[in-house]
Amino acid sequence: MTETPWWSPDRHADRRPVLLARNRIQAAIRGWLAAGGFAEVDPPALAVSPGNEAHLHAFETRTIGNDGVARRMYLHTSPEFAMKKLLAAGETRIAAFAHVWRNRERGPRHSPEFTMLEWYRANEDYAVLMDDVAAMLRLACEAAGSPVLRHAGAECDPFQPVERLSVAGAFAAHAGIDLLATLHPDGGTDRGGLAAQATAAGIRIAPDDTWSDIFSRVLVERVEPHLGVGRVTILDRYPAAEAALARACPDDPREAERFEVYACGVELANGFGELTDPDEQRRRFEAEMDEKQRVHGERYPLDEDFLAALAFMPPASGIALGFDRLVMLATAAPRIDDVLWVPVA
Repeated sequence: MTETPWWSPDRHADRRPVLLARNRIQAAIRGWLAAGGFAEVDPPALAVSPGNEAHLHAFETRTIGNDGVARRMYLHTSPEFAMKKLLAAGETRIAAFAHVWRNRERGPRHSPEFTMLEWYRANEDYAVLMDDVAAMLRLACEAAGSPVLRHAGAECDPFQPVERLSVAGAFAAHAGIDLLATLHPDGGTDRGGLAAQATAAGIRIAPDDTWSDIFSRVLVERVEPHLGVGRVTILDRYPAAEAALARACPDDPREAERFEVYACGVELANGFGELTDPDEQRRRFEAEMDEKQRVHGERYPLDEDFLAALAFMPPASGIALGFDRLVMLATAAPRIDDVLWVPVA
């Protein structure tokens, strides 16, 4: 049976209360940001580089100049590069509700075009962002008229104290794996050591899996289902190898100032103590693109303007939150398309 289209008047009438709740949540967060001294900015979607993470896939297009010459461009996967240029220009607190595009992503929690709320604090520790997120999750519930976040039968109370644990602690608790034993101070990883521990824990490993592949499988299969159940979980101190845009932790270079926020087992936000060393950033981007070339047979150009701006960027913390996912959980909508005014065809 063919599904009734979203624009059917009867179906739209059913969807409309959730869409209006979306507007209330967005207005509440905008008000909170304005009260906190954030300037709302509007970064462009077209970019010379869509981002340089190996497993993010972009939409490619081209611009044609007045001379008729075509130039390859991309729809950004995040407004990060543009916003960091604004930090280099002198802005200190900025935020954006940005439409972003990611290819090869479609499902109940994924839309190829979605809204990302991204914000930055110059000269502030990344732990402050954890308080920001906690406040926003509470605002979302209040605006939606719900006491808790809900998804797939799970509930999360954002008004309860937030759970904060390290990635290494989560791997030990939920998979029995000593993750730090597989990390080197220079950022390298021990693939064999992680593979042996994962196999002993009953996790399937393929011969061509990299350390990163195994890490992701353990995280998805054994760790994430336990996160954000009952209360919000902040998964902190990611391995440096999984944090291409983050500073190393000052007390252990094997780990980085990166965290993710979970509710009901769903990843909602990704925060960083931002890397501002252009030479180190270039090295990491090139390594990511080498991996992308190896796995997917393609690579994206580097944004040289962004790398030049990094030399002028102050110490900062930044975070990206999947706004549509937050609305899903605040309204208990089962699919991301249910909270989009106009779903992607």
